[in-house]
Amino acid sequence: MTAVVAAPRHDEWKRLKTLVLDSVSSPHTRRVYNLALDDFISWYRDEPRTGFSKATVAAWRTSLESRKLGSSSINIRLSAIRKLAVEASDNGLLAPELMAGILRVKGVKSKGVRVGNWLSLRQAQRLLSAPDVSTAKGMRDRAILAVLLGCGLRRSEAAALTFAHIRQLDGRWCIVDLLGKHGRVRTVPVPTWVMLAINAWTSPASLADGRVFRPVNRADRLSGERLGEKAIWQMLRQYAQAVGIPGIAPHDARRTCAKLCRAAGGQLEQIQLLLGHASVQTTERYLGTKQDLVNAPNDGIKLTLAIKHATNSNSRSVLPQ
Repeated sequence: MTAVVAAPRHDEWKRLKTLVLDSVSSPHTRRVYNLALDDFISWYRDEPRTGFSKATVAAWRTSLESRKLGSSSINIRLSAIRKLAVEASDNGLLAPELMAGILRVKGVKSKGVRVGNWLSLRQAQRLLSAPDVSTAKGMRDRAILAVLLGCGLRRSEAAALTFAHIRQLDGRWCIVDLLGKHGRVRTVPVPTWVMLAINAWTSPASLADGRVFRPVNRADRLSGERLGEKAIWQMLRQYAQAVGIPGIAPHDARRTCAKLCRAAGGQLEQIQLLLGHASVQTTERYLGTKQDLVNAPNDGIKLTLAIKHATNSNSRSVLPQ
């Protein structure tokens, strides 16, 4: 039971990670846990530790808070570490009492609802127009941005998008049978301008099968079969900074898609289907709020109020003049 008490060797750590990652079925959860575990072991090895215990995990949580991470980011990292403790204990690598102590480390409470960022229509247009379309990389990047902003795809979905997904249904182009979060499958209608951006990238590159988005090297030539999710994140961050809207993440493009759909008159249920949300409440959070204070429904109540003008010179209105 000493394998995770001292800092494990590379092969031991790889085995421990495998135990955790093999115990979860969701690709999204597996990816997040993998990053969280790497983050933890890097911190763990940074200086001498007393061992894998409740005190160590509590110190890890404190270090995450000092990095100003959000509550959800901290809690998903803690979930990965709790899973590590459970798997290590089940496989005889950690004493049950140590596991029990680690499981008692509390997460961070969420204060309110963090709804993320949105772009205005003008900002979204600036972002979409940022890539240099005289290059193959610029054409590819514009097509990726179009898919994120116009179809609301997650970056993992954009990276995994294939030509087999793109078909015509009911006389229009769609992304068909797209596998999303928690194994949910959906069909995403593709606006004409998004399809034009995809074609402008794939036709000159002579792409017709496999992954739609590929790596491009510094010589502006295709250099692989798959583009990673991290590359999409870095690409969007670069263009966002260039057009003066730093701090935008790929998921904010997804929120922007929802917001722009709603502003264009899209029905809430249709936006839910577009994004693949299991709950309409999730879609409402993406839109920021259910309450419209600008076009409030009670403004439409056509009652009138007769106001008697004050004759007393000392009378004052309670409303600003």
